[in-house]
Amino acid sequence: EGRAGRVSKGYCYRLVHKDFWTDFIPEKSVPEILRCPLGTTVLKIKKLDMGEPKALLATALSPPRVGDIERTILQLKELGALTTCVQTEENPHDGELTFLGRVLAQLPVDLHLGKLIVLGHVFGCLEECLIIAAALSLRNFFAVPFKQHVDGYRNKLFFAGNSKSDCIAIVNAFKAWQACREKGELRHPKEELEWGRSNCIHIKKVREVAELFHNLKKRVRAFNMCVNAQPSAMDQECVYKQRFILQVVIAGAFYPNYFTFGKCNEEIAMRDLAGKDPKTTVMLKNIPPYGYLYHKQLQSLFRQCGQVKSIAYDGSKAFVEFSRNPMEGFKILPAVYLSVKMSQLKIPLELNVHYPDDIERQLQGVTAASVESIRVNVDCQKQTVEPVEISFGTLQQSKMIPNRLLSVKITEIVEVGHFWGYRIDEKNRTVLQALTAEINYQNLMDLPVSPHPELVCLAPFTHLENRGYYRARILYVCGDFAEVFFVDYGNRSKVPLKKLKEIPSCLRDLPFQALEFKICKMRPSAKSLVCGEWWSYSASQRFASLVNGYTLLVKVYSLVHGVLHVDVFRYSRCKELVNIRDVLIEECYAELAEESYESQQSHDLLKGLFLDKEKKEEKTPVCSREEEKHFIERLLNLFSDNKSGAPTHKVTVFGPFSPYEVKCYSMTRVSQFRSALIQKESINSVVVHDAPEDSFQQLLVAASLSANATGSTVFLEETSMMPPIPGLLALLSMLFAPAIELRVDKSGKYFTGVLCGLGWSQTCRAPLLPENDMELTFDVHFGVEDISEINILRTAINKLLCECAVYSGQERMTQLQENVRQKLLCLICKSKPRDIIVPTWYEKPYAWNQVDSQRIIDQSEKQHERGNGLYQLHKLVVLN
Repeated sequence: EGRAGRVSKGYCYRLVHKDFWTDFIPEKSVPEILRCPLGTTVLKIKKLDMGEPKALLATALSPPRVGDIERTILQLKELGALTTCVQTEENPHDGELTFLGRVLAQLPVDLHLGKLIVLGHVFGCLEECLIIAAALSLRNFFAVPFKQHVDGYRNKLFFAGNSKSDCIAIVNAFKAWQACREKGELRHPKEELEWGRSNCIHIKKVREVAELFHNLKKRVRAFNMCVNAQPSAMDQECVYKQRFILQVVIAGAFYPNYFTFGKCNEEIAMRDLAGKDPKTTVMLKNIPPYGYLYHKQLQSLFRQCGQVKSIAYDGSKAFVEFSRNPMEGFKILPAVYLSVKMSQLKIPLELNVHYPDDIERQLQGVTAASVESIRVNVDCQKQTVEPVEISFGTLQQSKMIPNRLLSVKITEIVEVGHFWGYRIDEKNRTVLQALTAEINYQNLMDLPVSPHPELVCLAPFTHLENRGYYRARILYVCGDFAEVFFVDYGNRSKVPLKKLKEIPSCLRDLPFQALEFKICKMRPSAKSLVCGEWWSYSASQRFASLVNGYTLLVKVYSLVHGVLHVDVFRYSRCKELVNIRDVLIEECYAELAEESYESQQSHDLLKGLFLDKEKKEEKTPVCSREEEKHFIERLLNLFSDNKSGAPTHKVTVFGPFSPYEVKCYSMTRVSQFRSALIQKESINSVVVHDAPEDSFQQLLVAASLSANATGSTVFLEETSMMPPIPGLLALLSMLFAPAIELRVDKSGKYFTGVLCGLGWSQTCRAPLLPENDMELTFDVHFGVEDISEINILRTAINKLLCECAVYSGQERMTQLQENVRQKLLCLICKSKPRDIIVPTWYEKPYAWNQVDSQRIIDQSEKQHERGNGLYQLHKLVVLN
């Protein structure tokens, strides 16, 4: 009870070593006012109108340091809780309470989370922001099962969808739990606990979040902030638009916790990965000699990540490739993220291997070095282990491309610009007819094994009257049916399992005739990214209308990982060739983009190939390859599954790695040279660059930061990646920064960058909060009209908050919210994309007051009731 020796004589027993008590435990604990953040205290002083916070706090029994008070006030100004001036006079260490400040003083959450709630109301996503604020205020409800970190990470990836945001994962998980409860699926506590266990969610913690969510919902109602009733049915584009707006609100609330990524050197990364597809492949190092003997062990180690398609062995390296569904878009497979996560979590990859001497004794006079260095490919579907031919992959695959121009028929659209089809020239028609005839000639047998994904078999195409069989690959099995992909035509169908037949060996190894195509030099526009996961529904519909039912002419640009990058043409009614990419760009569904380094290399190679039709592939002599195959089979028979009885020892394999993995760094002045580490529970703890050819910077926002004892490393928690829209980092920084100063080139004609921060103090003749200043270099073109649009949006935000303060009706509030949302979307989604420019670094970074005052237009007098507004208007700079 702590009374012994204080109110009467007694004994005190301390269950620690006496030296520890004497040397390390202080006589008196540090007062709370010196330990805790001062933000809420300062806001309450301002709310009670008790005078200047610095003067009042100086009278406390244990007054905080003056520097801490001044810094807190400046941070509150940066947040928008205090105005920069007091009764029109600048006072760096005092300010008037804004509407945001009054709300923050009343909420039992961190100040940035309070701002998230207010911005959520402004942009019409209050419910989602209340969920995030409640969840981040309490302990994380995502569970990490014991020794099952990869499963925990997989579940979080699932809830995040493709958003790459911890905050959105929280919203989706909470809403999934809520929906199940409302449907009555979790009536019994056991059912709820089972749901939590299968989804890696702490039920007790998610209930605590629900309680705080309802508490916050009641509290904000007092400030005229109410959750809008969601329409019963929202189309897909509206759902994605809402998600994008939520991402923008997250960026606004957690300013200036902004980070971006280092560049990935495509040439080195491609070489490291031996030209394999980075979207499906990871690399391992320290593979023991004759590593292919242990391929089953290696395959089992990756079972928790995904379906392994093949393992390629090259010396002390191995490349593990995962199966990709041909009907899915081009994105990095979850299996790649999960594999790299294994390495990050230091999960040991151990193989039981034989001693090389024992293996070499069985080779009977064959030079060990020649067999040891064989490049071997293990096909996990066909269960074959074969030596790899040393040849150019592009040349080998180019047998499917007789010339640069091909007539094709589309059979399946995967997404905009990505489709499957087959050649309709006379030569290919003959090949397909011969295949069909051969299949129909065969006496077809039932499958000897249970149907499973990736199995190649024969299947009927149920949509045709002709019930003939075709070569097919099983995508997945569901009940008594299998979804199959026809490998010679490129379409798919649902087929009863009992109708699947075994493929005769004579047909198994013939090349598949279906071709996968991707329109080259094209990426989604900002509008498509905002209204869809990658492409919007309207973009998908428009692309389908352009290509369906037409015979297309494609011009081959390159061949990358078996996918033809092409220009696609069709004949218009006037019999003129129309480029499909040009139509999509003109109608604002797409924009021009750079091709990847791999694609450009392939383009140069194919160009030479088409010029020189006689060029033949270089191959290793067949006899040599047959010998290698014989030795591999012999060693597998002796040593795989430890049939030889020879002793084994453990070898730890290094990895898995992806050379396309990138690290982040801070945008703020104080942290630009610190190491930045993302907490291992975050979705973005593994970032693999899926488009390293993109030259623009991408924005990562952290909900909170902490530093190590020396301050050399900053740790990011609850991170969110913004969509890959060129110029978005600069736009959001300018939109949410308290003040900006635009950088102009020497000719005075263009903006080259911007300095964002709290600005310059005329009183102190110094930056107000220099450590949080951000110097950004533009990688897209911005003009005066863009800054004016940002000011118009900031004015609209201020106006809505002023109406909140005077308790306007709900109908008026909804109108203002829709106005703010539309202005945001107009700012981001331009009819013509902003031009990509070469970044020009400013010669005096982080220096304020660098623009001639005669060229500045100050719009601050146009603001609506600055006392309630959140943002001052930025000063415009007149260009020559």
